[in-house]
Amino acid sequence: MANIHKSAALAAVDAHAPTILSVSDQIWEFAELSLLERKSAALYADTLRRLGFEVEEGLGGIETAFSGSFGKGKPVIGFLAEFDALSGLSQEGCSAERRPLVEGGHGHGCGHNLLGAGALAAAVAVKRYLEDTGKPGTVIFYGCPGEEGVASKAFLARDGVWRKLDAALTWHPGTANQVASGSCIASLQYEYRFTGTASHAAAAPHMGRSALDAVELMNLGVQFLREHMPSTARIHYSITDAGGDSPNVVQPGATVLYMIRDHKVSEAIRLKERVDRIAQGAALMTDTRYASQFVDGTAETIPNEPLEKLLYKNFSEIGVPQATEEELEFAQKLRGTMDINPAAIIDEMSGGDDALEDIIREKSDGASRAYNDFLIPYKFSKRVHMGSTDVGDVSFQTPTAQIRCAAVPSGTPGHSWQEVSCGVSSMAHKAVLLAGKVLAGAGIDLIDEPGLLDDARAAFAGATRDGYHCPIPADAQARPQNLKG
Repeated sequence: MANIHKSAALAAVDAHAPTILSVSDQIWEFAELSLLERKSAALYADTLRRLGFEVEEGLGGIETAFSGSFGKGKPVIGFLAEFDALSGLSQEGCSAERRPLVEGGHGHGCGHNLLGAGALAAAVAVKRYLEDTGKPGTVIFYGCPGEEGVASKAFLARDGVWRKLDAALTWHPGTANQVASGSCIASLQYEYRFTGTASHAAAAPHMGRSALDAVELMNLGVQFLREHMPSTARIHYSITDAGGDSPNVVQPGATVLYMIRDHKVSEAIRLKERVDRIAQGAALMTDTRYASQFVDGTAETIPNEPLEKLLYKNFSEIGVPQATEEELEFAQKLRGTMDINPAAIIDEMSGGDDALEDIIREKSDGASRAYNDFLIPYKFSKRVHMGSTDVGDVSFQTPTAQIRCAAVPSGTPGHSWQEVSCGVSSMAHKAVLLAGKVLAGAGIDLIDEPGLLDDARAAFAGATRDGYHCPIPADAQARPQNLKG
């Protein structure tokens, strides 16, 4: 017999679509950087209150972190939302040409305006279900700022916030419709600040001690390290302060930001210790001093097969919306601005699985289709993907699973102006509502069938038996990066 209350709850997503999509579009316009998302957080808090949720702000002492909860008792289902933008990606919406709205401004190059709105849609639907049925259960919408540059979920994990949940569900806008399986890599971000002595670069160079020289030597040392680190590791850097604009002044200060990644937190920490020694060597060679400061860190993700199967079941039942001719035309134009690699696209969507590759190749016409309006079959995976997310820290404290919904053309790179352009498109709006329904459907099933949670908890216990190695030092505080905005 059909669950009429579940159907009504999912229909609530469409009923509240004007509010949900308005939130998404406004946050796209705000385009606020990590931990500076004050307008975005305020909009969510006001919207949640109007929708009947109890709002708690300043979670974990982080100004823009908050939650909105409804209901009583167990199970407690959490939906994870993000809403931070990226620097330098300002872009006009729904344009197939590079047109910054503000030169040097910010943009939602990872679709977090959509991500948060989809989680809001899911929370609204589960709230409706609890109201209609009177069943015990609690739904919590978590506003998680700074995924790109601060990793607030990891800071909250340090405080044990996620242990109160029976399950956590989330999604991410992407190029395909699928249940995300597999893991990602752990990440540590540290700032290295060198201090030297200013001097006239021509008249008294012997009196100067160049902090910029130290930064350059550190970068060179890390370049040589790359040959001797595990193939699973990645290191990236950005010089955030080159010491000034005057070449005739020996630079007395310079700063470089490093992101150090490997499969597990413990492995990333060992690699970071080698980077520290290189920084120490650079300081010795230049007779300068250095200090390092923690910025953020994330753990690897722990996949949960029972939750992923549940999400796929709901994904299959709800179905995937088809693209209109106008949407396909826009997707094709935007795709023409990209360097498309069909083999890489198929590999990414298939997770390297040969059987899935054949299916995806057929459905996507060899990755030539501009927009992937089909559902990729589910297959559990332990493959490690070369990216990082603070969802991983949540997954060490409660069973966690996530999906992807196609919001951008096939082959669109993340953190690109093309993704920003799509952020207010009808394709993206469809993805928001689809994600909300799939996540809500799984959440409702967890409330209805306790055995599903038992299975998820058993898988979680086995996968986390070695414990959680939190990447956040006990004394670290979440702070915005040194970015303009």
